[in-house]
Amino acid sequence: MSGENRTSRLSVARAAFVVARRDFTAILFSKAFFFFLIGPLIFVGISGAAGYIGASAADSGPPPGLGIVMSPADNAAMVRAHESLEDLIDLPPVEAVSGGEAADIPALLADKDRNLAAVVSGSLSAPALHGTEDRIDRWKGDVSLLAATARGDTASYPEVTLFPAATSRASERSARAGTATAAITLLFLLTMLLAGMVMSNMVEEKANKIVEILAAAVPMDAVFLGKLFAMLAVSFVGIAVWGSVAGVILVLGASAIPPLPAPAIGWPLFATLFLLYFAMAYLLIGSVFLAIGAMAPTVRDVQTMSMPATMLQLGVFFLATFAVSSTGSPIELAAIAFPLSSPYVMLARAAQEPVVWWHFAALAWQGLWVVLFVKFGATLFRRKVLKSGGAGRAKTKSTGLLAGIAGLVSSRRN
Repeated sequence: MSGENRTSRLSVARAAFVVARRDFTAILFSKAFFFFLIGPLIFVGISGAAGYIGASAADSGPPPGLGIVMSPADNAAMVRAHESLEDLIDLPPVEAVSGGEAADIPALLADKDRNLAAVVSGSLSAPALHGTEDRIDRWKGDVSLLAATARGDTASYPEVTLFPAATSRASERSARAGTATAAITLLFLLTMLLAGMVMSNMVEEKANKIVEILAAAVPMDAVFLGKLFAMLAVSFVGIAVWGSVAGVILVLGASAIPPLPAPAIGWPLFATLFLLYFAMAYLLIGSVFLAIGAMAPTVRDVQTMSMPATMLQLGVFFLATFAVSSTGSPIELAAIAFPLSSPYVMLARAAQEPVVWWHFAALAWQGLWVVLFVKFGATLFRRKVLKSGGAGRAKTKSTGLLAGIAGLVSSRRN
């Protein structure tokens, strides 16, 4: 008989999959999940409307101009050439600058009152264009045409020497730090928004005695793992929906949104690591919330017991934000070693440093702590709630029972 039970027993992985599938389908096709998706979309929609209005305002504002700092005669010739060509082709507005101001090209580019995106210097036969790299690449043909027209020789166009604005190492690191801060802020907001579903689901099913029935059918570790990964899958569905809407908004309001500096490892790999670190951050804090939901007898107790975990999340976020500016410091290394802050700090590192191999090590480290947290929560639930050190470990296969529970939960939620 014992041999028969052993052969019919569900493994932890198989049982976790069954529990995850039951929770995922029950939540995904419930009316409550639809309204859960709608809530953030309202905020995204308002942000999109604001972005569209901002883009319209940006389009209606004065376009950036081209400064001319040649000799007085060449300045006048360039202005006349612009007047003769502006009705035929789309040219940037020009402004001739003379006197002492013409000697300080960086100051001209930084002068917000002038709204100059690039400055052309030199002579009509050898013009030089100063500005950001993308801008001078776009305008070098216009400058060459203006110079050729100004000297009255449109049969040959002068070669334009480009002087892209220098980008220092310090400014590059500062820009990437901004990307890192934006990424960990988004990671924190998504985790805060979505992790609470694990706790509320556990409290609801614990109050209805469904968790105890599951514990009688499959190992308790599998119940915890199944619920965690089911909620993670539900979270990815929500992120896919919200991300699609946000992508449309970014396209519509692109002209009003300043470009985010590219991370050190590039956008494709950075986006992949963002999803992986979100999964780890969600599983880590979700396992804590799951244990709290399993231990709390009422919703009121859940609110009281979850407060320290919420404060811990805030502390983790502030620690990760501080570590962004202290790469390689003891504080940052300690934040990487601490499992709850590790996903945030490593995501910041992905934005600032091009090294890839240490992300594999960090993900393995975080995965180990997910297993330990789940094991601890399941053991605590067995001993404190089920009042048995061995409850929920070696259980027989009960597919019919699990199917009945799935039907019960689906009908109750729908």
